Amino acid sequence: MTEKNIVFESGDLKLEGLLDRVAGDRGVVITHPHPQYGGTMHNNVVESLVNAYGRAGYTTLRFNFRGMGRSEGRYDEGVGEQVDVGCAVAYLQNLGMNSVDLAGYSFGAWVNAQAIGNLNHVVRMIMVSPPVNFMDFSFLQYTSKIQLIIAGSRDDIAPPDMIQKMLSGWNKDADLRILQGADHFYRGETGEIESIVEDFLKTS
Repeated sequence: MTEKNIVFESGDLKLEGLLDRVAGDRGVVITHPHPQYGGTMHNNVVESLVNAYGRAGYTTLRFNFRGMGRSEGRYDEGVGEQVDVGCAVAYLQNLGMNSVDLAGYSFGAWVNAQAIGNLNHVVRMIMVSPPVNFMDFSFLQYTSKIQLIIAGSRDDIAPPDMIQKMLSGWNKDADLRILQGADHFYRGETGEIESIVEDFLKTS
């Protein structure tokens, strides 16, 4: 896969991203962990999602939220970041993507979960370690678009037991996959994330 540097607009801001454009009309927007804790589009889990989707034949777009890297603006507590996600989805649509997924890790999953209700063209969402023990998810209502959630058994920011309890309100048919021994940062575990996502994309 070959990613190229791109710039797209989010309101009055210019955001930097990495795009791997392939044949076909399937794409994915991939979002990174918390900007105030060093999260960027170059995060190891973000890269694992890019790899999995790329091998499955999707055009991939990862980007830095406002205020990170060369992206303009400043951190906006998840509000402006929802706009960023919507503009990234629109960017892929303008490239001819008729089917767009959202995939996010930690803070990125939280932002995606807030944005998805306004993104009719997004067909499904994958969440890696949605930070249910750190951020408020009470806004999230049932949606069939939530289809895969990945969490580590030792993740105290996204505890699997808390996620399991919330699934009945999110989508009881979603697949929750737990990586035994993994914590929130997945050091040495990203290959397993790639395998889970690849298998999911092949069968869904």
